[in-house]
Amino acid sequence: MTSLSQNAPALQQTGWFTRAEQWLDSKGKGAWIAATVLGFILFWPVGLALLAYLIWSKRMFNTSCKSSTSSWRQKSIEHRSTGNSAFDAYKADTLRRLEQEQDKFEAFLERLRDAKDKAEFDQFMDERAAKTDTTATNT
Repeated sequence: MTSLSQNAPALQQTGWFTRAEQWLDSKGKGAWIAATVLGFILFWPVGLALLAYLIWSKRMFNTSCKSSTSSWRQKSIEHRSTGNSAFDAYKADTLRRLEQEQDKFEAFLERLRDAKDKAEFDQFMDERAAKTDTTATNT
């Protein structure tokens, strides 16, 4: 065998369908949905064929995206080692410090909300008491 015949599969051109499929896969599930809707709008059998292909190939039900229920904190704190111990220690210390600052800020916001709620409640009670006093003096 020659080197040309060994490399023949790599030299073959892919078809338009394979290129379109790869392009849509690179764009994500939204692109497949948009193509299906567009197919239904232009010519309903095309949309139906795309929908059948999505279901048959299990592209519609794959979980390529991460769970959207996890918080940004869980996504952003990944304990991957870079290989540099000094940088890893700095990164861990910085992340710990930022988490502490965030917790302090959230506690501050909670105290601020509580103070606002108390002020609004006190204002309501004062207005209610003033209204009760004016009706008592009018009778």
